[in-house]
Amino acid sequence: MTKSYDDAGISGAQRLEIFTGAGKRRDWPPEVKVSIVAESYSGQESISAVARRHAMYPSQLFTWRRELCKQMQAQGPALPATPAGPPLFVPAVLEPSLPSDAGPVSRRPRRRRRSSPAAVELEIDGVAVRIARGADKRLIAAVIQALKATR
Repeated sequence: MTKSYDDAGISGAQRLEIFTGAGKRRDWPPEVKVSIVAESYSGQESISAVARRHAMYPSQLFTWRRELCKQMQAQGPALPATPAGPPLFVPAVLEPSLPSDAGPVSRRPRRRRRSSPAAVELEIDGVAVRIARGADKRLIAAVIQALKATR
């Protein structure tokens, strides 16, 4: 037997729930909000960990952070931003290995992995560098410059 829902309200309530006590919604004082947001910017813990410790959802904390940033931008001073510099190469330092007193170790010859043919392949002092096809010209130039600088 199917019942049409067009007559909702005519029939009596099947189930009634009454909630007592405090609900999940809380009213946070502004001082508490600011201290929690400041704690989330400390960098000692993740934002999710700060939110969990204060029994709140991370999305709520992210909203508070966004609102605080908007308020501060409207008032004038902005949050300090960390300047991002250009990416840098770290020089590779190779030290000669000391000969061990143990006798020669027999090794099986390494099998070369089959890979797609590289656009640029450099081998210097037994170190091979392969740059795949479609690589940016600036990347190739930067790799070559880094290799020249280490010689």
